Amino acid sequence: MARIADLGPTAHYDTFTRDNLPMAEWQPDFLLEKYAYPEYLNAGVALTDDMVEKGFGDHTALIGNGRQRTYKELADWTNRIANALVEDFGIKPGNRVLIRSANNPAMVACWLAATKAGAVVVNTMPMLRAGELSKIVDKAEINLALCDTRLMDEMALCAKESDFLEKIIGFDGTANHDAELDRAALNKSVKFDAVRTGRDDVALLGFTSGTTGNPKATMHYHRDLLVIADGYAKEVLNVTPDDVFVGSPPLAFTFGLGGLAIFPLRFGATATLLENASPPEMINIIETYHATICFTAPTAYRVMLQAMEKGADLSTLRCAVSAGETLPAAIFDEWVAKTGKPLLDGIGATELLHIFISNRLDDARPGSTGRVVGGYEAKVVDDHMDEVPRGEVGRLAVRGPTGCRYLADDRQAEYVRKGWNLTGDSFTQDEEGNFHFVARSDDMIVSSGYNIAGPDVEQALLLHESVLECAVVGTPDEQRGMIVTAYVVLREGFVADAQMATTLQDHVKATIAPYKYPRAIKFTHELPKTQTGKIQRFKLRENE
Repeated sequence: MARIADLGPTAHYDTFTRDNLPMAEWQPDFLLEKYAYPEYLNAGVALTDDMVEKGFGDHTALIGNGRQRTYKELADWTNRIANALVEDFGIKPGNRVLIRSANNPAMVACWLAATKAGAVVVNTMPMLRAGELSKIVDKAEINLALCDTRLMDEMALCAKESDFLEKIIGFDGTANHDAELDRAALNKSVKFDAVRTGRDDVALLGFTSGTTGNPKATMHYHRDLLVIADGYAKEVLNVTPDDVFVGSPPLAFTFGLGGLAIFPLRFGATATLLENASPPEMINIIETYHATICFTAPTAYRVMLQAMEKGADLSTLRCAVSAGETLPAAIFDEWVAKTGKPLLDGIGATELLHIFISNRLDDARPGSTGRVVGGYEAKVVDDHMDEVPRGEVGRLAVRGPTGCRYLADDRQAEYVRKGWNLTGDSFTQDEEGNFHFVARSDDMIVSSGYNIAGPDVEQALLLHESVLECAVVGTPDEQRGMIVTAYVVLREGFVADAQMATTLQDHVKATIAPYKYPRAIKFTHELPKTQTGKIQRFKLRENE
């Protein structure tokens, strides 16, 4: 097992990230036996130039904004940008570079180019406002930002107030390539002498999805970016060069960066990128480009199932990955029944970069999160870090080749205990070793002495024909301490009234233990969600 003392060589001229790694005793154990990489490794090169050398030069790498780009075109494009970043804009190895863009090929090219130049990349969502961007800039001490010219306003406001952000370079996120960075790169060489980064050099700072208060930045090495592909993508998804990926999560989140960029590029496959990844748009991509692997949230799969009833053709998909939210058994069963293909539930975390427990293509079960990905270990523990008996609810503890390294953050000591990452999830493990999600640890509702997991109630509600989606939270109550409150979005054609509320309450009582039924039902047109489709229950709790 490796600790901070085992770090390899660095190419970073700017040592900010290595200087701000957590103390050795606060870091998790790293299990690296399964994943051997050379001491010097540049993930940007591994995903582009190396793929050309392996014979994938003419294979389509990226599709987006009306253009298709081969691996050779992607390698040349990223090398031109990398040359511009170094020669014209003075990027030094270890400098942090923020990228602001929606999902498009230009964003991927900028990320890969900055990585080749030895920078530490911070990808951000287009929905963030200046105040949120400022917290990220200040935390990571970012001097340079690359921004889609269509999204400049909030970036400029951020720079105006920032003590760190000195330069914003615009790039054209459309297929026109007519902005400052594009023009600078136009006449550069298609050859670039990539920085000889160490496998243990930080390549990526992933900010956790909560940007209120003091944001947490997770630090990921060049080797980590390849581990998630050589582990989960190879072992679970069995990615081949014939695969075409589609999905909705933003590249700014590690779930999206893995599923829509790293995984396909590592294996010579094709990534399709959508700036507006609504279910209808994803269906269009699946039908047009015969996509084979889809990454999105359970709610989107439910909408896609409804579209199948109206003639949508999803037959080219060989597997679908659900994450961001727990996959309700009702959606799993309906998907398998209508498509005949597996719908894989899994759990990952920004702190561990991607999915570390997952169902398998030949062993996907409703209500189960599956088994650990190769190289990882997991157990269900109590507050003293002792493993609880099988079947009992406890806290999920994980360790493996990736793990939590917060940038200069005392909260590291809360996430890592005794070498294990504590994800903040409540789980059980059955006798066969499969893990079962119970709730986020803060989603447990204690009512009249009973422990009630919100997802249990949600799954029961979703079995009713009228319910499109729902979220369950606890509401303070003088008599019971808390009561179960359900926010419900009804399908078209059903009436949100008192009779429907009673119908749903009776349905839950008949489906699961009656004490779990929602004593309050609130009908709504939509639920608050993150960009990855994760329901923001904390906003509903704040309402209560």
